[in-house]
Amino acid sequence: MKAFIPTGNPAEPVVLADVPEPVPGPGEALVKVEAFSVNRGETFRLEAPAPGDRPGKDVAGLVVQPAADGSGPGGATRVVGHPMSGGWAEFVAVPTTALAVLPDAVPAVQAAALPLAGLTALRLLRAAGPVVGRRLLLTGASGGVGHYVTELAAAAGAEVTAVTRDAERGARLRELGAVEVVHDPAEARGPYDVVLESTGGKALPVALARLAGRGTLIWFGQASRTPVTLDFFDFFAGPESATIRHFHYLDADSPLDADLAALVRLTARGRLHPEIGRTADWAHTASVLTDLRDRRIRGKAVLTVA
Repeated sequence: MKAFIPTGNPAEPVVLADVPEPVPGPGEALVKVEAFSVNRGETFRLEAPAPGDRPGKDVAGLVVQPAADGSGPGGATRVVGHPMSGGWAEFVAVPTTALAVLPDAVPAVQAAALPLAGLTALRLLRAAGPVVGRRLLLTGASGGVGHYVTELAAAAGAEVTAVTRDAERGARLRELGAVEVVHDPAEARGPYDVVLESTGGKALPVALARLAGRGTLIWFGQASRTPVTLDFFDFFAGPESATIRHFHYLDADSPLDADLAALVRLTARGRLHPEIGRTADWAHTASVLTDLRDRRIRGKAVLTVA
């Protein structure tokens, strides 16, 4: 079968190659991929790929071989999945614990944009706790996670301030429920009960300074790729009893399949709107990856498999 493999070349990070078709384990279904999305974090890993790396975590398609242990969807079922690797291919083996059934109302292109960004947003807000009536600051709001967080948090009753340098994205974030959009964390007025920080670099200490007493900053990314420096004394002179928490989306109490199904339901009911900045044939995967890496795509990028 055909699949994309890393090259280690920044100008053309992946190439299409012939690879063996995956052999599913007992608890895995074989999925024929119809669409997959790429994530900016994946572009960083492609800079120094390990031998045998097969990228791809977000897929939508059709089950062509159900799991041998009887778990998960049956044959010919439309699904969205979150394998840990191998998704940029014609076929991928996906654990049934990382699959959700797709209704006809959710196209494959929309579904492929859900897993990594949607799971991150959903679980990030759970980590933040109840947000009804609370003030929330979100940095790095232009990407896929930012759009999902804004829409979900606003729907849950939070007063969301979104940080983005892109005026067009800012207008869309207001449509999704943000009460305020600023271009820099320094412009945010605060104080905020919750800060969701994904930029790193100089942004994190600035955002931290806008936290309310006993507030929580959840650090879930470093999109700037710039190390963070926090002054110990500045932190303790700031919001009283504040908490800084690290977050990783796979560290959760709920199973992947249940959370994927929740994202699908929200999308099918029109309560969650995947923001897709580009859709292209998978022949253009390499150029889409470089555009995503260099911030020329806002929202999600989805590739369709012929």
